[in-house]
Amino acid sequence: MLFSRRIEHCQVCGTRVEYRVPDDDNRERAVCPACHHVHYVNPLNVVGTLPIWEDKVLLCRRNIEPRKGFWTLPAGFMELGESTEEGAARETDEEAGAHFEMQGLYCVINVLTAGQVHFFYRARLLDTDFAPGPETIEAQLFSEKDIPWNELAFRTVRMTLEKYYADRVSGQFGVHCADIR
Repeated sequence: MLFSRRIEHCQVCGTRVEYRVPDDDNRERAVCPACHHVHYVNPLNVVGTLPIWEDKVLLCRRNIEPRKGFWTLPAGFMELGESTEEGAARETDEEAGAHFEMQGLYCVINVLTAGQVHFFYRARLLDTDFAPGPETIEAQLFSEKDIPWNELAFRTVRMTLEKYYADRVSGQFGVHCADIR
């Protein structure tokens, strides 16, 4: 089932919208019958990092829903006015309080059922001092054998970790793209 952020009222004038295909378009949209504003609902961007210290990965135990108490990579929604990389860095600072150096885009995962695109960047941790923010119960380093695979919060986190450990074997770290339907 497709995640829906259905618009009920015009964001410009407040009139109840109608759903129809506007002229010069090919998809049904929310259209205001009063001011004729066409509302577009587009995917949300989730940005984060895959922070690495030696042979370990930094994971954060979530202190918020959804999936409170489960482990995740430091990530969250991108804000207006920031790039995907800037957002990933901000989220890593907010959620883990980690000191790190960005190493480039690593995974792009389209989560079609949630209307989201997840961007993960590789990051090299500069030290092991973490200061988790209020959205995180704890931040901890895990070796591959100790990853709490059954307690990961999201499929995108699992996919990113699986790609990383496969790439470690080959020593080649490219950009991975995937879809979750």
